Amino acid sequence: MDLRVLHYLVEIVQWGGFGKAAEHIHISQPALSKAISALEEELGVTLLERGHRGGKIGVTAAGEIVHRHALAMLNNRQQLLNELQQLQGLQTGHLNIGLSPLGSADIFAPIIARFRATYPQITINLMERGGAEQEVALRRGEIELATSLIPAASDSDIDWMLICDDPMMVALPLTHPLANADTLHLNDLAQTPLVIFEHTFMLNRVILQACRNSGFEPPALTEVTHPDFGLALVAAGTGAMLLPRLITQRHPNSGVAIKPLHSESLRWQLSLIWRKNVKLSFAAEAMKQMMQSSLNF
Repeated sequence: MDLRVLHYLVEIVQWGGFGKAAEHIHISQPALSKAISALEEELGVTLLERGHRGGKIGVTAAGEIVHRHALAMLNNRQQLLNELQQLQGLQTGHLNIGLSPLGSADIFAPIIARFRATYPQITINLMERGGAEQEVALRRGEIELATSLIPAASDSDIDWMLICDDPMMVALPLTHPLANADTLHLNDLAQTPLVIFEHTFMLNRVILQACRNSGFEPPALTEVTHPDFGLALVAAGTGAMLLPRLITQRHPNSGVAIKPLHSESLRWQLSLIWRKNVKLSFAAEAMKQMMQSSLNF
């Protein structure tokens, strides 16, 4: 059984069809379809339900089984390569790491520069996406390390190391009735529209859940991907925005009032995460140790 074709199957399931999968793995769609048909013939089962015009391709019960084993086999192959790379040392290799756009430039740019200077032969591939997407990519084996908020207790397959534990602040328009308050509680914002990072950011989920725990749903949401734009919207009167203290310090805006949020539970707890019980490559282990020493943990 060809691991390459199993990889094709995983890509088709991930992207929901032949077209996007073929584009992602850089082969023609007819060649991809032919490879999957050959795999189905070899196994004597139908793996994919074709013919869903305009929709995602279906996966049969047999396809679910083969997909599950394909993920395991591809993961075992990657572990084999990681161990061989570790045996050879850090003379060559690749480091695939995911960084959240929020705070990464401030916290990680100096560490990445130091890693580059220490290991110049290692190719660093950075994925910059929100924490929710980082966790998906980590579980798929696309990256070895990622940054996200501290994983939930239910995420038993992920290990983590705390990087930053920062209080949350509230950014308000200068004309907001609460702009002169010393400290705010979350339920003070129950009637105020929120500017919030879009749904791929773990902070989005954490903030919305905290609002629900306080007994309200924000009356309106405006989603953004960058703090500067979010703060500009706040200054223009769109609503309030909840941000980590570090981010408010790095992105000042004279048109907003920044107030501390009094909350024991709602904090920005950025962490470095990796898959539990999966051996990291030598490069990833070196980066993890460098982060640990640079951040004084």
